[in-house]
Amino acid sequence: MRNILILGATSAIAEATARRFAAAGARFYLVGRNADKLAAIAHDLEIRSSQAVYSESLDLDLLDQHPALLSRAEKALGGIDVALIAHGVLPDQQACQQSVPMTLAAIHTNALSVISLATLLANSFETRGQGVVVAIGSVAGDRGRASNYVYGAAKGMVGLFLQGLRNRLAGKNIQIVTIKPGFVDTPMTAAFEKKGLLWAQPDQIAQGIVTAVERRRDVIYLPWFWRWIMLVILHIPEGIFKRTKL
Repeated sequence: MRNILILGATSAIAEATARRFAAAGARFYLVGRNADKLAAIAHDLEIRSSQAVYSESLDLDLLDQHPALLSRAEKALGGIDVALIAHGVLPDQQACQQSVPMTLAAIHTNALSVISLATLLANSFETRGQGVVVAIGSVAGDRGRASNYVYGAAKGMVGLFLQGLRNRLAGKNIQIVTIKPGFVDTPMTAAFEKKGLLWAQPDQIAQGIVTAVERRRDVIYLPWFWRWIMLVILHIPEGIFKRTKL
């Protein structure tokens, strides 16, 4: 039985992942901003796992609240085995281009708050001698594109930070997992036209996350074919790439 902390627990991917862990009888500490939705998810997981589910409503943008939050989670669960960092926002690229405050707010949520949590969790796990940190990045972080470079820059920052953290903790029985989904049909992408084989459902991503934890993977693209798509995109010469307007 694992003790699992989920940050951003009301996101579609986080909820689907929690259900998969619940099938193995995991215990949970859930954190999210929407108290009503959080309570509903907690109740569902209690039924699925037959284990205690703790939850609290908190805005994870409040970095100064992170240490106390993690302390409460550790105390409630008696220790954290796996922490999933799944919160984030998809900013309006066009609006961000005209607003420095909007750009910085998006980077704060999608990068700085994630980095804060990952740092605190990794340090705690290092002291304990074991633990798993899973953070949801994005294929958008692999290369800056005109259509979403503010979001991509934040996700790229997270990916590079986790890579360094993973390198620092190598050999210390601490797993740092970077999840890089492509297009996922969630409320966050409600404005997109969801057609074609490139779109995945949250449960597909959840299955990949659970598999990555079980197999001790470092970086995983979900679905798998995004690794090869991004490999091609990364190797397009800049002179050509800047004319694509992807």
